[in-house]
Amino acid sequence: MAENLMTRTLRTSPAAHLATLMAEAEVTGARAVSLRELPFAVQIGLRATPGSASARALEAALGVALPARHGEVAGDGAGEHVLWLGPDEFLAVDVSREQSTGDADALEAALEGLPGQALDLSANRTILVLSGPSAREVLEKGCQADLHPRAFPVGRGIVTAVGPVPVLLHRSGEQEYRVYPRASFAEFLVRWLVDSMQEFRQEDVL
Repeated sequence: MAENLMTRTLRTSPAAHLATLMAEAEVTGARAVSLRELPFAVQIGLRATPGSASARALEAALGVALPARHGEVAGDGAGEHVLWLGPDEFLAVDVSREQSTGDADALEAALEGLPGQALDLSANRTILVLSGPSAREVLEKGCQADLHPRAFPVGRGIVTAVGPVPVLLHRSGEQEYRVYPRASFAEFLVRWLVDSMQEFRQEDVL
């Protein structure tokens, strides 16, 4: 327990050193947009064939059904949910608490003797939260996916790219998007998004 507390105290998120930059880049007014990091969320990579005994075991342990198709996100977007990454690949995320040692243990145990995988990937990606009326327009400057609400409604999640950075993109609210870059790309993507937000600051000043 003491070791776990020490780890939490000492660890630093991939974009922690950019917190001031993100705060200062916030745009207010009619075309508002803001950017922040949601650090240390639980992220567990899952592999299982849908409908198989492995999938059923993971679903029972999670209390959430695995998504059935591309773009689907199952569960509670404000808590524990699962994003579809591929036909037999998923990412379980819990944004309601911080990652800690042993988060994947129950899922690993559920797969005992069955084909599949449950692996803690919490350090692999961070989550950037882009929100506000102009959030979609900021993303559209560098995302080739169709982000119109008809094609990308609240609750959808896809594998795509923002600028040159591969990301997971989850539309978590009417005006909120969660962007998952790998930790090594977090600084580049933060600076890319901050630069893309400047246009709306200038319009606000005018």
